[in-house]
Amino acid sequence: MAAPAALAPDEGIPATIPGEPLKGRHVLIVVENLPLPFDRRVWQEARTLKAAGAEVSIICPTGKGYEARLEVIEGIAIHRHPLPLEASSPISFLLEYGAALLWETVLAWRIHRQRRIDVIHGCNPPDLVFLVALPFKMLGVRYIFDHHDINPELYEAKFGKRGLLWQLLRLTEKLNFKAADVSIATNQSYRQIAIERGGMPPERVHVVRSGPDLSRLKPVAPVPRWKNGRAHMVGYVGVMGEQEGIDLLIAAAEHIVRQMGREDIQFVLVGGGPALAQLQALSADRRLADYITFARRAPDEDLFAVLSTMDLGVNPDRVNAMNDKSTMNKIMEYMSLAKPMVQFDVTEGRFSAQGASLYARANDPVDLAEKIVALVDDPEARARMGALGRARVENELGWQHQITPLLDAYRQALADQ
Repeated sequence: MAAPAALAPDEGIPATIPGEPLKGRHVLIVVENLPLPFDRRVWQEARTLKAAGAEVSIICPTGKGYEARLEVIEGIAIHRHPLPLEASSPISFLLEYGAALLWETVLAWRIHRQRRIDVIHGCNPPDLVFLVALPFKMLGVRYIFDHHDINPELYEAKFGKRGLLWQLLRLTEKLNFKAADVSIATNQSYRQIAIERGGMPPERVHVVRSGPDLSRLKPVAPVPRWKNGRAHMVGYVGVMGEQEGIDLLIAAAEHIVRQMGREDIQFVLVGGGPALAQLQALSADRRLADYITFARRAPDEDLFAVLSTMDLGVNPDRVNAMNDKSTMNKIMEYMSLAKPMVQFDVTEGRFSAQGASLYARANDPVDLAEKIVALVDDPEARARMGALGRARVENELGWQHQITPLLDAYRQALADQ
């Protein structure tokens, strides 16, 4: 499939993709863990499919600020359902996933009765959307699996063990790939998992990276209040969970303030998640509350202000099997706004950032602290690294470069009908 006509990087997704290759098709996207349009990757996929001529429907959970059960945005129908709780234990994960699966099934058939579905585009976690898709496959509907997370590794990172539920996750992952007509991987590491662990034919696995839409992720004027009166600012944007390594970042901040004697650096952390309260308590216990601002899950206005104000970003994700193979959105966001970063050395993090990052020793908060301070004190390096990151997004990783592989995946799936 030919690429869309060339656009400037900040023009984003075209309103109409030439030829409208999906015209007359109805796509249902199912996502369980985030509401839309908050999930930036899925929303970019939906807008791209709409621009390619498809009618697009989405099933997703409700969330703060996204309570409407039915909402049409930019011509895309979003059907939201409630979830009983936010999972924090193996049993609660089963309850959450069971409730989501019930709602997804009911809503999918309701949508299908309104207009026949041609493709179900299932996003994990969890690896259970294939159960929604299987009855539709008997009716000729194609199933595309969009592989966002490697759930066995995610479970092990969260709970520090394997066991029966881990084995069940390996099974559902394999069944999900077996049910898929085509799969989409967010990077080459995930592509290898689809082929080697999932048994997918290599030609049916398409890499569609979670590249940012530069038309929507733009710098704004710096907002000095985020610096809390200090000369420098380090930012973090992402989930507040156990595997994200925020405790290591807090330990690094403590080393910077207490051992290195640097009281001129403010840390601002944007995001929500199950470990937020615990991390706030840890910061307070270490007498760092004045140096670390938890901005929680912030609106875009605040998010862009933090990204634009900070001197550099940090990605403290622990080095483990999950994080080593996963591409983190925060890295792309830092690069999009020409911000350098410091992170631990993981395979996909290094592939994405390359020269836009310094790399600390695995899970070593002291080395993380020293590299943060080194970058804070070197404005020329920050400017050079920030420019490298921005160019990499513009030329290779941004969403405009993902449009063609996404549509290629759809072309292949629909060719089988």
